[in-house]
Amino acid sequence: MLEKKKLDRINTLARKSKAEGLSHEEKKEQEALRKEYIEKFRENFKGHLNRIKFVEDLSEEELAAIKRKQN
Repeated sequence: MLEKKKLDRINTLARKSKAEGLSHEEKKEQEALRKEYIEKFRENFKGHLNRIKFVEDLSEEELAAIKRKQN
């Protein structure tokens, strides 16, 4: 995920945008930070999706191993 420092900056810029508006440089910075955030989010989400296994696609041995782990 994105560094805490960058997330804090995104939030600071969002609050400032609502309160008083942003300068041209701040808008560019906000856009770049948001783009980076979205890219990282998509990477993490794809990683989660790639680890999902459907029960219908598993072999009998894999199903048995999962049941043993649950008990």
